[in-house]
Amino acid sequence: MNDQGGRHTKTWLARMGRAAGCAVLLLLAGCMEVPQPPLAVGTNMRVGADPLVLASERGLVDPGRVKVVELASGSEVQRALNNGLLDAAALTLDETLRLVDAGVDLRIVALLNASQGADVVVARRDIESPRDLRGEMVAVEDTSVGAFMLQRMLGKTGLTRAEVRVVNLEANAHLDALRDGRVAAAVSHAPLSGALIAAGYRPIFSSRAIPGEVVDVMVVRASVLRARPEAVDGLLRAWAAGLAEVHADATRAAAALSPGTGLSTLEYVGALRDVAFMPLDVSLEQLTGPSVALEARARSVGGALMDVGLLRRMPLLVDLVDTSALRRVVRQP
Repeated sequence: MNDQGGRHTKTWLARMGRAAGCAVLLLLAGCMEVPQPPLAVGTNMRVGADPLVLASERGLVDPGRVKVVELASGSEVQRALNNGLLDAAALTLDETLRLVDAGVDLRIVALLNASQGADVVVARRDIESPRDLRGEMVAVEDTSVGAFMLQRMLGKTGLTRAEVRVVNLEANAHLDALRDGRVAAAVSHAPLSGALIAAGYRPIFSSRAIPGEVVDVMVVRASVLRARPEAVDGLLRAWAAGLAEVHADATRAAAALSPGTGLSTLEYVGALRDVAFMPLDVSLEQLTGPSVALEARARSVGGALMDVGLLRRMPLLVDLVDTSALRRVVRQP
């Protein structure tokens, strides 16, 4: 995995390797208790996952139970999850549906947030609206939420995917592609989109136009959820601790998170406001209430993906959601 562009040096693979070596030595020494490595949870540079990153940076995560692994893109997080290198991840709902459709056995254990403008399409200054993209090249990370954003923008505009020329590029390569003139527009997300806008590219569509459809969720491998419930509880507590820090002092949180993103502290505070974060009790209510909020969102997202062949079938929500850890943590924080 290429982890260039993250805010941390990713040493988790090396640490896991050393842990495995120690385990072998312990077994040879006759010790039957083999310590498990921490639960590896993946994120990419996306404002919606920042409470988890903040919790890790401030030592609010039990390092023996949870290791936050920040990768360069959503595609890298999905590849790592698919290859068994991650136990859990913060993903968008559409990314989750596509991974499950591809055969990855995941469970949604919590809703994290809903994007309210954090996901955005930017374009050259001469392009004033999505309609002006007909025949133009558009950069999109096609395995991530960008593909869903592109489809929803085109649908709202009356264009089809065949009427634009899609260039599949990971989000951290979009600025270079725009500057080089290889593409006229790019589907991005905060904080990466901040650098595109600062460079003079015009926002022409955002998740504000599709409220409640770009949703971040916490997913865990089904096997991990069964075998390591205490670690999953620790993961949810880490999210709650990081979110409490953001709510207590957004400016201080932004000051910690903004270095390396191209955004000032003030700009990062603005990016945080473009996300409606969900405390764990709200997440539990939305996943278990009399009218499960996720059901309508999932149908809308799944329908849009199926329309363009990005999803073969819609999984049953009852098979996809597991609130057991959420219930434990909300009742015994």
